[in-house]
Amino acid sequence: MRDVLPEIMRWWESGLRFGLATVVSTFSSAPRPPGAAMAVRGDEVVGSVSGGCVEGAVFELASQIETPILQRYGVSDDDAFAVGLTCGGIIDILVEPVSIETYPELGEIAASLDAHEPVAVATIMAGPGALGARRVIWPGRAAGSLGVERLDEAVDDDVRGMLAQGLTGVRHYGGHGERRLDDLSVFVQSFAPPPRMLVFGAIDFAAAVARMGKFLGYHVTVCDARPVFATAKRFPDADEVVVKWPHDYLAATPVDERTVICVLTHDPKFDVPLLEVALRTKAAYVGAMGSRRTHDDRLARLREAGLNEEELSRLRSPIGLDLGSRTPEETAVSVMAELIQLRWGGSGRPLSETGGRIHGEV
Repeated sequence: MRDVLPEIMRWWESGLRFGLATVVSTFSSAPRPPGAAMAVRGDEVVGSVSGGCVEGAVFELASQIETPILQRYGVSDDDAFAVGLTCGGIIDILVEPVSIETYPELGEIAASLDAHEPVAVATIMAGPGALGARRVIWPGRAAGSLGVERLDEAVDDDVRGMLAQGLTGVRHYGGHGERRLDDLSVFVQSFAPPPRMLVFGAIDFAAAVARMGKFLGYHVTVCDARPVFATAKRFPDADEVVVKWPHDYLAATPVDERTVICVLTHDPKFDVPLLEVALRTKAAYVGAMGSRRTHDDRLARLREAGLNEEELSRLRSPIGLDLGSRTPEETAVSVMAELIQLRWGGSGRPLSETGGRIHGEV
């Protein structure tokens, strides 16, 4: 829903009614993940739920929706090219009418996203409860109800754990919140703050990495100790540009399991003390630019500084996938490709050389 929010907020604030279709679960090679959304009002459409496979059918359903409906789409021999996923997957889509009256919490959700505050939406998608019943959960409060107080309490606890990790998915309960039962299915869509990308080294490669990182949804910080190079003008795509010694900045900034760190300084006086700090954080990714000779020298210096082999094994160096990159922009693509590969567990090989499903489990 994040992608369609600016447009649907315009409709919502104007008091208009529209249909909202959200992917709530997927099976096999589904093209869009849970949380992907499409909104329909008249002839206007924003977003996508399948990359094109079933958009027409969902459009028709969403344009005339009166009450929430859970609709499954997948391949069949008769209609694979009409109403089905020709890629072989199956998706469950919750389609619901939305207006200020039916979704009064939407304004607060939008405000939280604008402020980069975590918020999650829990919606009943199947079972004995009211289909489409919704509860909005923040770390310290909640609004709306799934219909039963004990169910609300159980969902609040579970969702806050999911929200801390930025997880979206389906949870199962009994009708009164019993976790040992699976009578009722609740779709949880988490809107966590954007993951952070910390780019060290104010060089042309850093500008390209910052631009690509922003495109992929990261909150990008560029840091360098040299004020003449670390300027907002040189890095217009970065959310912030920091002038500080890299290792001092990293030691004082929050780093979690979603943070990625790109060390592009390839200068021992900068990158060795920086990597001493980086490799001991919870960061999901630590990559460093440099030749293989630079990499070997860097490892030797880090060992002398006291890092052990387990810590050193976390270092992605030379940074990026082997794409034959030459320019800063090409190098940025190779770095982003490695981040995507690590996030989703891809092989990094050409798809034409692989078998099985293209889109792995979400």
